[in-house]
Amino acid sequence: MRVEVQTGLLDGAQFVASPNFDERPADIAIDLLVIHGISLPPNHFGGPYIEALFTNTLDPNAHPYFKDIANVRVSAHALIRRDGNVIQFVPFDKRAWHAGQSEFCGRSRCNDFAIGIELEGADHIPYEPAQYESLATLTKALMAAYPLLAWDTIVGHSDIAPMRKVDPGPVFDWVRYRKAVTT
Repeated sequence: MRVEVQTGLLDGAQFVASPNFDERPADIAIDLLVIHGISLPPNHFGGPYIEALFTNTLDPNAHPYFKDIANVRVSAHALIRRDGNVIQFVPFDKRAWHAGQSEFCGRSRCNDFAIGIELEGADHIPYEPAQYESLATLTKALMAAYPLLAWDTIVGHSDIAPMRKVDPGPVFDWVRYRKAVTT
């Protein structure tokens, strides 16, 4: 797995274009990696709903939960499914709309300088080994492409928006993830 820096695309990943992105501010370096967790509907895995949310095609009538979120305009740079499959939605050099109101080390608007990776999961359901493997491989590729990314700038969504978010949740194994990246 390799990031093509000129295009911001991940070699070998499926690309599904999201309209929910824009240009990063000029002279802002990518130096933050944010790990998220998502399932749609909540606590259900598989299906087309995450892709639909990120591409503005979520049917509000497909599930009662979707009525409140169908018009939300969000995205992530990439999603790692339960089986470890990686889908990219936004080129890494562009600003995906994943962090919302957020702050890291006194800097607000984390979307400006962050890459957002979603893991298909729920806060209380353990993530799959294949997800950790794909996340570690993707992290290595991102660190090679964007050398300002480092362990102290890899965080959970809960770390940058603690009053609003809890993902990737207490079951996310940070030790396992770090070990997989360093071996």
